[in-house]
Amino acid sequence: MSEVSAPISVQELIDAGVHFGHRASMWNPKMRPYVYGRRKLIHIIDVRETVRGLLRAKKYLKQVAAQGSLVLFVGTKRQASEAIKTEAARCGMPYVADRWLGGTLTNFPTIRSRLNRLKELEDILNGEELHIYSKKMQSSLQREYRKMYRNLNGIRNMARFPEAMVIVDPKKEKNAVKEAQKLGIVTVALIDTDSDPDEVDLVIPGNDDSIRSIEVIMQRLADAIEDGRKESGLEFNKEN
Repeated sequence: MSEVSAPISVQELIDAGVHFGHRASMWNPKMRPYVYGRRKLIHIIDVRETVRGLLRAKKYLKQVAAQGSLVLFVGTKRQASEAIKTEAARCGMPYVADRWLGGTLTNFPTIRSRLNRLKELEDILNGEELHIYSKKMQSSLQREYRKMYRNLNGIRNMARFPEAMVIVDPKKEKNAVKEAQKLGIVTVALIDTDSDPDEVDLVIPGNDDSIRSIEVIMQRLADAIEDGRKESGLEFNKEN
C-alpha cells in the first residue's frame, strides 16, 4: 500500500488539536461545511473533512512530485515557520518561512537578482575580500546578508515556477495566494474557520495556529511528495 493510500489516523489528528477552530464570532460562514459543531465559544472542525482534504492533497502532491515539478511551501507565522522549513527541506522543496516578499512569483526576475546579491554577499563575507572593508562596512554587509538570508534562502535554488503551493493560513498569506492565482499555480492550504475556502484550490480544514497541528499536516504532505519522487524514479535532489 502506498503512502498516499495509507490510512490517516483520526486519533493522531485529534491528539494534535487539528479539530480546534477559531472563536465562533470570528468564523467565515463559507467554512460551514467543514464545521462539526461548537464547544463553548469555539468552533469544532469536522475531522472527517480534514481527512478527506488531506487525502486529496496527498494524492495530488504525490502526482506533482512524480512529474518532477516543484511544490513551494509557504507559512510565515511564528507557529508555522519551523515546520515549513523542516518539512520542505526534508522533501527537497523550496519554502518561504519568514516573510513573503511582494513579487516573489509575479516579479521573479527581480527576486533572482536579489538572490544573486545574496550569493555575492556570501562570497564577500567568506572570502579574503572582507578585510578591505572598514569595520562599519563589514557590520553593514553582515546585517544585509542576515536579512536577505532569512527572506530568500528557502527559494535560492528555485529556478522555475512551482506547479503547486502548500500554504498554512491563506488569510495570513493572502499576498502569496493572490500571486498564485495570477499565475495559475494550484494552492493547497491548511485553513481554519476564519478563512475563505473559495480562495484556495484544495482545502484541508484544520487548526492553523497550533504548532503540533501544523507539524502533523505538513509531515503528511511532505511524505506524499517524497513518495512521489521515489516512485517516479527521479533522483532525489535536495536543491530542487
